[in-house]
Amino acid sequence: MHATHDVIVIGAGFAGLYMLHKLRSYGFDAHILERAPSIGGTWYWNKYPGARCDTESLQYSYQFSEELQQEWEWTEKYARQPEILNYLNHVADRFQLHAHIKLNFDVKNIIYKNELWEISGKNEEKFHANFCIMATGCLSQPLNAKIAGIEDFEGECYQSSLWPEKEIDFTKKTIAVLGTGSSGMQIIPEVAKSAKKLYVLQRTPNYSVPAHNRSLDPDFVQEFKKNYKKNRADAKKLVSGFLTTYNKKSALEVTKQELKEEYDKRWAAGGLAFLAAFSDITHNLDANKTATKYIEDKIDEIVKNKKISEELKPRSIVGCKRLVIESNYYDTFNKGNVELINLKKNPISWIKRKGIDIEGIGEIDIDMIILATGFDAMTGALNNINIIGKNNINLKDKWINGPETYLGLATNGFPNFFTITGPGSPSVLTNMIPTIEQHVDWIAGCIRYIKTKSYHSIEANRDAEIEWGKYNDKCAHDTLRYYCDSWYLGSNVTGKKRVFYPFVGGLPVYIEKCEKIVNNSYEGFTLE
Repeated sequence: MHATHDVIVIGAGFAGLYMLHKLRSYGFDAHILERAPSIGGTWYWNKYPGARCDTESLQYSYQFSEELQQEWEWTEKYARQPEILNYLNHVADRFQLHAHIKLNFDVKNIIYKNELWEISGKNEEKFHANFCIMATGCLSQPLNAKIAGIEDFEGECYQSSLWPEKEIDFTKKTIAVLGTGSSGMQIIPEVAKSAKKLYVLQRTPNYSVPAHNRSLDPDFVQEFKKNYKKNRADAKKLVSGFLTTYNKKSALEVTKQELKEEYDKRWAAGGLAFLAAFSDITHNLDANKTATKYIEDKIDEIVKNKKISEELKPRSIVGCKRLVIESNYYDTFNKGNVELINLKKNPISWIKRKGIDIEGIGEIDIDMIILATGFDAMTGALNNINIIGKNNINLKDKWINGPETYLGLATNGFPNFFTITGPGSPSVLTNMIPTIEQHVDWIAGCIRYIKTKSYHSIEANRDAEIEWGKYNDKCAHDTLRYYCDSWYLGSNVTGKKRVFYPFVGGLPVYIEKCEKIVNNSYEGFTLE
């Protein structure tokens, strides 16, 4: 007979760790199942050279403990992967979470049986729980590169999202990096430092702004920490959950001089706040063109070779895809050992034992291939598990035409089943950590309410999830988000339904709706 727990949480990243801590602080018997050999979630797997967060360290951190906020010392404006992983291990140590985490447990089945969730992996071991909470992450299911002949390649081959523990030496090697999304744009400058030759295989260029990363000034840190409570509260009132300055002016109502001065200021500051330069960049096509032109002019300034500069310009809509924060990416193309290949003009025809055959170019000899080919975002990790709800409903089948959720937290037919930062929630469009904390607090409060009121289960109503889907879609169509192909829309995955996956309405609106639902005795849910 297998023991029954109050809650099983799947995943030991930022979301899972805080969920575990919160539930245990409420007195629940909660445990985490994690497929990796260590905690950290995406920050365990993505340990490639140059891996950094694109949110400022002092904001990309937990706020549930004032003592934790004050004691932890970040060293840089944008933390590197090892520092973030150290932080998560410190949190797990500090709050004594390790004893309640089972590592190396790759969940294969989550099935609702006899009003309990049964969770099983590859072996015979099973767990049963009243509640199951998915903390599997938005960018945690790597996309396998489907390139003809790649299995025949005899050189070194690595994937950014499954980077090995061992140190990889790039010295005196000819290397190809496939992919120029966020991961690729972080890897490429690092590899170029020591590689004999680096081929950048670009399918679609991305817009990027500088990070201007630096060591944190102790006086700045002291002042920020002194006002942490106010800073966090102010950030929650902003659409992205980032503490930054939003310009309320339209890009179309200012002079050319004012336009340039504002963009210059944002470029010099660096970071995602570039999109806050004017109020209508993400909503008005003409306003957006002023931002795209500015960035493309900057590419011309930085990249000395005019032909390469032209190839690096997306000629799309800035902010339609996720804006990348880079460190010396464009300048890397001024190096003599770096060559850009446009795969739209010269696609890969075959990967051979010793190299890559490219149409119009021929075969190039390669020692190492690095695949920065992205993720099956938002739904990939959930669909990779066989999740069966009431009446033998398979979650993957239910979501065949796009995810159907209520608030991104719950879905009809799956009682006592929650997703943290699931599709239909603000998640990747906001500062992930405060968003995670809001979800965790809401879920934990819901479970405590159910137990206190002696209910057995809670389930999202079908009408509620339909209305939430319509509302989210309307919000997305009111922006420029549908104007390009992106992983926000699932466009990077063959056969994936093209819908907008995150909630676009902003963090304050979302929080208000969540609170209203609770205050109305969990409106839109059925409690039994």
